[in-house]
Amino acid sequence: MNGKERILAALNIQVPDKVPVWIHAINETAVVNIGKLIAEDVPDAKPVNLLSMEEMQKLLEILFIIHEKLEIDGFTALGLSELMGVKNIDNTRFIDQWGTTWARSPHGIAYMVQPSVESPENLNRYTVPDIHDNEGFMVKLAANRFGNEKAVFFLMRGTFVRSWRIRGMQNLMLDMLERPDFVHELAEMVTEYNMKICRIAAESGADVLIVEDDIASRESTLISPAHFDAFVAPYNKRVLDYAHKLGLKVVRHSDGNLWSILDRLIDMGYDGLNPLEEDAGMSLKKVKDYCGDRICLAGNIDCGELLCNGSEKSVEEAVISAINDAGPGGGYILCSSNSIHPGVNPHNFIAMVNAAKKYGGY
Repeated sequence: MNGKERILAALNIQVPDKVPVWIHAINETAVVNIGKLIAEDVPDAKPVNLLSMEEMQKLLEILFIIHEKLEIDGFTALGLSELMGVKNIDNTRFIDQWGTTWARSPHGIAYMVQPSVESPENLNRYTVPDIHDNEGFMVKLAANRFGNEKAVFFLMRGTFVRSWRIRGMQNLMLDMLERPDFVHELAEMVTEYNMKICRIAAESGADVLIVEDDIASRESTLISPAHFDAFVAPYNKRVLDYAHKLGLKVVRHSDGNLWSILDRLIDMGYDGLNPLEEDAGMSLKKVKDYCGDRICLAGNIDCGELLCNGSEKSVEEAVISAINDAGPGGGYILCSSNSIHPGVNPHNFIAMVNAAKKYGGY
């Protein structure tokens, strides 16, 4: 089987020839760090929205080489507006395509400085970003590069994440209590946008949609299950159903402890769940025993400590354990417990992939 066939078999809860390997997300610094071990002429790292088009093409080429040389089965593409639709204020701050102001962090994750909708009244004057046909540019490049050899994933921000990235998380949570109609109006706006993006991704050659909608801490969900049912699930469900209609598989991504809404996520019809953080109570074996015959599991090699500071031997042992816990019966994709971020030791990342290839055979 090739990489695409392995990924799709796992998402269908079937047994492929070996456990597939996938990178859910990877920071530009991590691309450079890993690339320097396996490629030539690798530039120094720079925040992606400070890259020139030539530099971005070079970074993307290195990312392609990483997937090819390490025989990674799935490739994650972003919408072009996520990469290019920003306005840099200076070397630290930028405004995204939705009008939200962010500041860059040396650790790879930007943080909000000012939301784009500071009061509910402003929503009437708010303009949703334009959607261009080239939004699927990265998907097309990947599909052309890999053909049918690798599954092409497309990452989309889900209802909760996109809404708070427009409104501010604290504001949105207060709105759920004080202005529920406004929260629904905002979610409807986001959903209409996401369905258009979903169509472009499918038409551009994507195989799998990732609904990235982080909604939990290590202790619990950030909002109650009742608020999840009211303000999040119905809108993500519409995108999920539409993606299925377009022929896409759909993976739900959320960090944190999801036990209080796990049955809800399964009942919604997602094909896969990622990234299953062990430190947040999402034990791979426990989740596999509970629902591994109903949804594909994608995770959960620890990227907080193990991939950063562990030995290559300990990484290999963790991979073997994950395969033993979640591999039987199929329905498992091996990847990290979150993104491959700047703190990940590139040698450990390669050790993870190599161990999966060595021990993942059925």
